[in-house]
Amino acid sequence: MPGQVHKHHRIAHVLADEIRAGVHSTGERLPGEHALTKRFGVSRTTLRQALQVLGEEGLIATHPGIGSFVTFDGMPLDNRLGWTRSLAGGAADLVTEVLRFETVSDPSLAAELGTESDRFVALDRVRRLGDGRGVSLEFSRVPAVGALADLLETGLTDGSLNKTLLAAGRITESGDGQVSVRGLDEAQAATLRRSPGESFLHLAQVYRAADESVVEQVTSLLDPSRFQLHVHSGRGDRR
Repeated sequence: MPGQVHKHHRIAHVLADEIRAGVHSTGERLPGEHALTKRFGVSRTTLRQALQVLGEEGLIATHPGIGSFVTFDGMPLDNRLGWTRSLAGGAADLVTEVLRFETVSDPSLAAELGTESDRFVALDRVRRLGDGRGVSLEFSRVPAVGALADLLETGLTDGSLNKTLLAAGRITESGDGQVSVRGLDEAQAATLRRSPGESFLHLAQVYRAADESVVEQVTSLLDPSRFQLHVHSGRGDRR
């Protein structure tokens, strides 16, 4: 794993220098994955790690050919980069409160996702406006396997679950989600400081690696007056 991390940071450094030097101008499509993997002599997984690093640095934005994305007050949110990074420099003023960070046993979720182990790292967060009202309530579940088995002891990388998954080599290749509208129950309303029964978007997503193993399962409750779900389709290389 250390060698792989070194490779993707090296590639990211080279491409970042080229972007800053104007070799790849703003808005220009980077060469396709096939061309870049051939150029650097690495796997697609390593290249995608490098692209995620560039995304975290705000140098590129990546979009699957077919998929969906969430916006907050019209600003796109990229779950793979983390909402804090996505909203950086925007008008939104959100405070994130961690409600739960522990390892749990959940046989029913393991059966639903098809994971071998029923151990998961649970990270629950609420995001609030300046007046204390919650606009989102998120429940993340990550299989507690490999380097992530001791995550509670090692902690999150820079406080970010997305950076932690990247450092562990857990790269999202695909994702599936379902969205519905549900009324808040009493516990959810109390956490969000909203009214019981108030309608919120309910978004359940599962992110998988190239080998189809589960990277993360996330259930989010989103204020529909602030969040929108956009679905887009098309073909083309990542950008």
